[in-house]
Amino acid sequence: MSEHKRRWGDRKDGRLIRSLPAFSKFIPFIMPTRNDACNLYEESFEITGVEQMLHRLRQSGCRGISPLHFLIAAYVRCLAEYPGVNRFVVGRRIYAHDRIEVVMTVKRELKLEGEETTIKVAFDPSDTIWDVYRKFNEKVAEIKNSPEENGTEKLADLLCRAPRWLLRFIISILRALDYYGMLPRALTDVSPFHGSMIITDLGSIGIGPVFHHIYNFGTLPAFVAFGSKRRCYEMNAEGQVVQRRYLDCKFTLDERTVDGYYYAKFLRAYRRMFLHPELLEAPPERVVEDIP
Repeated sequence: MSEHKRRWGDRKDGRLIRSLPAFSKFIPFIMPTRNDACNLYEESFEITGVEQMLHRLRQSGCRGISPLHFLIAAYVRCLAEYPGVNRFVVGRRIYAHDRIEVVMTVKRELKLEGEETTIKVAFDPSDTIWDVYRKFNEKVAEIKNSPEENGTEKLADLLCRAPRWLLRFIISILRALDYYGMLPRALTDVSPFHGSMIITDLGSIGIGPVFHHIYNFGTLPAFVAFGSKRRCYEMNAEGQVVQRRYLDCKFTLDERTVDGYYYAKFLRAYRRMFLHPELLEAPPERVVEDIP
């Protein structure tokens, strides 16, 4: 994704941002953990145009394409324009992710006793909604059709076999390695705590979204939750009562990566995707590189 050459101080999963102003570099020392630095944002997106597009795509062969695919595709597209939102803070330093990776928890079966696991899907900033649909569904099918545990489950199972005192010691070692950017890529590739964004579809279980915390371990700078679609009646510009459909979303964001103005521009661009969903059917006109 990045064209920058790797330099001393970079991590295996990210590049140290060196050109930030001094105050930005100072903030992680005042707010050392992500839960210190959570910004909460909620918005209701009008989805008439999105539903029309998704219906058309289903007729074109994208069976099962849903608002989840759209939300991820819109997020990836906005990262192409505002790559600073794909930064993260570890070890009191600010880095740019090398890749766009979206994490999600899924159930192998939608039952109370259904086993939960996590998937992580890598995307390119030039991906269209067609690409997102294909890559995401391939990963979900891989998990649901495989009787074997995935890498995340195998790692968790291995660690949990240790006695509690040893597990606490191992976790402290992993935290230290992560702090100094020394975790092997093999571990960050399977870790559900390392990525660009984690998303949860609470509408699939019939409830509204929640403000979910972001984890202090790992690199995830954002958590996006969305709920069930809902109808409401509003008055249009001509004074007529019309029915509209909305999707409620809640964002938990790490404020140390970019300033409020940058986040506002990103979220306005995200809203624009709902007004013009057809933009996601073609690659972006350009992909912006993050600052050095």
